[in-house]
Amino acid sequence: MKVMVISPKNKAIFNFRGDLIKEMIRQGHEVVATGPNQDNLDDILALGADFIEVPLVKDNTSIWGDLKYYQNLKKVFLKEKPDVVFAFTIKPVIYGSLAAKRAGVRKIYAMVTGLGRVYSSNSMKSKLLRVVTGILYKSAFKGCDRVIFQNDDDRMKFVNLKYTTEEKTVRVDGSGVNLQRFQVASLPNENIFLMIARIIKEKGVLDFAEAARIVKIDYPEACFILLGGYDKSIGAIRQEDLEPYISEGTIEFPGEVKDVVPYLKEARIFVLPSYYGEGLPRTILESMAMGRPVITTDWQGCRDAVENGVNGYLVKPRDPISLSLAMKKMIEEPQKAKAMGENGRKLCQEKYDVNLVNKHMLSIMGLIEGKS
Repeated sequence: MKVMVISPKNKAIFNFRGDLIKEMIRQGHEVVATGPNQDNLDDILALGADFIEVPLVKDNTSIWGDLKYYQNLKKVFLKEKPDVVFAFTIKPVIYGSLAAKRAGVRKIYAMVTGLGRVYSSNSMKSKLLRVVTGILYKSAFKGCDRVIFQNDDDRMKFVNLKYTTEEKTVRVDGSGVNLQRFQVASLPNENIFLMIARIIKEKGVLDFAEAARIVKIDYPEACFILLGGYDKSIGAIRQEDLEPYISEGTIEFPGEVKDVVPYLKEARIFVLPSYYGEGLPRTILESMAMGRPVITTDWQGCRDAVENGVNGYLVKPRDPISLSLAMKKMIEEPQKAKAMGENGRKLCQEKYDVNLVNKHMLSIMGLIEGKS
């Protein structure tokens, strides 16, 4: 069958769906991906997929811009005549599903990879956007065969809001993690805490920095590394907001890197104090796969992969003090931290292996033998 994968960013095609696309092709299907520009084209083509550019401004709230995206997708579907359309994240899900239905695509699958800022903020703008987005989601989901979620909090929220029926929904274990790439590595003795995230407030970046400042009072040798790129969306943290923590030596900020594996090898503990509308953060799974204990928030998506006290600690969202106490426990109980890391790797092998997750995904979409 011919499958079209609708993505909001080119990087997401190979970074988050690369293993899934390769498995689709291995099963004998033709895959065409759409993205907003020509960035990272070689990485996409290396997967074995074809690529079509469909411009999209991800954080744009222009009605005309979104309508143009919908129309362009419909033209592509009418020309390419795919058997299956698979879309993920808000705009591709909404406009991709609507356009696919209009173009007569037989099978349409939507994946909600988290609710994003629209559902985690209570600003007047977010409340208004929730109303509009809800109407669009409801209309889009009518044409979908299945709506796929990465955690049950999001799934039941959409069911309770009557965006879709419970029977049409299904939950998968995130995007999975490639255990060959993220191989287990022994824990270093140094107390190195690593955070990987977009540099926005809702990811808990400033909470990480504040907690690091607190921990360094008692443990000045502890090291705190932040990886990620500056953002231009609402909630983005400015360089001048982060600079005081960098200049005083509280955190190290290498910025955004293409390969996080070397940093995970050097880290002893992974931290993600997010209160963003997460699906199931893959950074958590990647850290667990490499045998790192995790500190994250008791928040939708984040808490799905971490059992408090077993493979990490859950802390209160927006609470640097709670976060700093968990960090200190990791320092003061090194053997427990080691055991947590081992438990996390085992959990990835049993549940979050990308091969298991992709098999489930293909089964849902009728692209492999098995029940959906």
